[in-house]
Amino acid sequence: MSSQRKILVTSALPYANGDIHIGHLLEYVQTDIWVRFQKSRGHQCIYVCADDTHGTPVMLRAQKEGKTPEDFIKESHQAHAQDFADCLIGFDNFHSTHSPESKELTQGIYLKLKENGHISSKTINQLFDPEKEMFLPDRFVKGTCPKCGSEDQYGDNCDACGATYSPTELKNPKSAVSGATPVLKESEHFFFDLKGFEGFLREWLGAEGHVQSEVQNKMNEWLDDLRQWDISRDAPYFGWEIPGEKGKYFYVWLDAPIGYMASFKNLCDKRDDLNFDDFWGKNSDAEVYHFIGKDIIYFHTLFWPSVLEGSGYRTPSAVWAHGFVTVNGQKMSKSKGTFIKARTYLNHFRPEFLRYYYAAKLSNRIDDFDLNLEDFVQRVNSDLVGKLVNIASRCAGFITKQFDGKLSDSIIEPELIKEFTEASEELAQHYENRDFGRAVKQIMALADKANAYIANEEPWKLVKNDDTKERAHQVCSLGINMFKILSAYLAPVLPELAGKVQDFLKLDSLNWASAQEVLTGHEINKFKPMMQRIDMKQVEAMIEDSKEDLEAEAKPEAQLDDPIKEEIQFGDFDKIDLRIAKIAKAEHVEGADKLLKLQLDLGNGVTKQVFAGIKAAYDPSTLEGKLTVMVANLAPRKMKFGMSEGMVLAAGPGGKDLWILNPDEGAKPGMRVK
Repeated sequence: MSSQRKILVTSALPYANGDIHIGHLLEYVQTDIWVRFQKSRGHQCIYVCADDTHGTPVMLRAQKEGKTPEDFIKESHQAHAQDFADCLIGFDNFHSTHSPESKELTQGIYLKLKENGHISSKTINQLFDPEKEMFLPDRFVKGTCPKCGSEDQYGDNCDACGATYSPTELKNPKSAVSGATPVLKESEHFFFDLKGFEGFLREWLGAEGHVQSEVQNKMNEWLDDLRQWDISRDAPYFGWEIPGEKGKYFYVWLDAPIGYMASFKNLCDKRDDLNFDDFWGKNSDAEVYHFIGKDIIYFHTLFWPSVLEGSGYRTPSAVWAHGFVTVNGQKMSKSKGTFIKARTYLNHFRPEFLRYYYAAKLSNRIDDFDLNLEDFVQRVNSDLVGKLVNIASRCAGFITKQFDGKLSDSIIEPELIKEFTEASEELAQHYENRDFGRAVKQIMALADKANAYIANEEPWKLVKNDDTKERAHQVCSLGINMFKILSAYLAPVLPELAGKVQDFLKLDSLNWASAQEVLTGHEINKFKPMMQRIDMKQVEAMIEDSKEDLEAEAKPEAQLDDPIKEEIQFGDFDKIDLRIAKIAKAEHVEGADKLLKLQLDLGNGVTKQVFAGIKAAYDPSTLEGKLTVMVANLAPRKMKFGMSEGMVLAAGPGGKDLWILNPDEGAKPGMRVK
């Protein structure tokens, strides 16, 4: 094995203004697996992260909730830390960008950049919300991308084409705070001279291994269009004030990546074995890696290395990006219940199931990742329960009951066990290359061989005959050894299971090297079930809970997070066909907490089936025979409980206080409501 490496690893900082969800978890699981692998190999590998706490969204959210920004981000930090811990993300330090270390490093880097001639100031025209009387940050302006024409894009970059631009270049801009059309207003801003680093960036990006090959082509496009980078924002703003500039604050994207350094510095102050300059100094021989999503490649491969270079620090060894997460082939959706928070997932499943599924499909490319929920269930049951744990459960009972809990003194099939131990270096290379899917595929192929061997030998038959009983002992002992080796290979992915295997096998460690150690004459503990099968009912329950989460979040801050939609014309409203309908039949929907199933009679033999969320307000027996108003021309929607062919109109605050519109006497089914 190679000599010990010094490695510092980070994941992108989660924003304090939001919960951790399964889309976020892809990155943290990917990073955590890689870090655990490096530690398992005996390297010094430090994993740090922090909450990204600054900016206008946090400031406005705190105001909405009647809290100070400091109190708000403290609560958010506690929730994030708990979610990560329960998902088995093993940070060495999880800190905050609103920390003394962050302030000291951010201001110090800025002053160094200024001293080295990389900072300038000028008066600019900036978008200003006339209703809220505040300058609008890039992400609080939405409009049409000036490059590709995609609508509903943020003011700094386009999710559709990846272009970056100034908010003033957006077409049809709207304030995401109030929905008002912003106006231009002058303000002095401070700029980082990114253009001046073009030569450095071309050399850094062209070096082997700094970015993935798919990234380099995109970088070459961006390098041709480098601009000065606006690093300041006007008060009111939650962040660090720029030294010597009253009412001017650092843009969150300046101090956010410095949060990596701040978290590490905080850890260094708590540990005697770590020195900040050994990892971040200009002459550092350590390795520094950033795991990020593809949406922030620009910041991490252009802006961030240039800031480090311009202020006298070392640059990253590599920046590794991944794609976005979809669920069942589609963008995560709150209305469909596929926008699943980490906590909601954890309420239904073990964290290792998602870790394994992500690992099984992850490559080192930037392809988008689809979490297919049926495949998730099938793969967990087939691979983890049916293959991996099954090896131990088939063999352990015989060892305990028939052979005093001791493994055989010799290995019956040395060539077979050799195949398992010799897979080590190839698997290690897959892990090193972040090609986890290939590693998992190879490990599961070995698990298939182990199960096939046991099935072929049939130790449950061998143990019944005195002449073959010892062979049963050796077959089961070999099975336990194969299980141990596979568990060591999967320990970076399944750390909780690895702990259970250690206890079961009475081992001090299940690190990478332990896969080479074959246990003979070794005493083991009684086997306890390690994993249970899952089914789609649990998935369906999780999705339903996610929908409930959305309903719980529908509170006043929605005006901030969900700006007023694009204006419609009167003619658009006129497309809605409102009709009087008679409730011919109303009944409960089995398994639904909020729905009633209604059969609506529109007259002339026309009936429509509608699922209405009015169960809390009405006993269905009281509705039959009543008239109501429905949207008759709403496109049918397939729901879990059947097809809904319209919508009943209702009003009220919700719950029991919800009233369907009951027309006056004289109205008849089928009449149009004007």
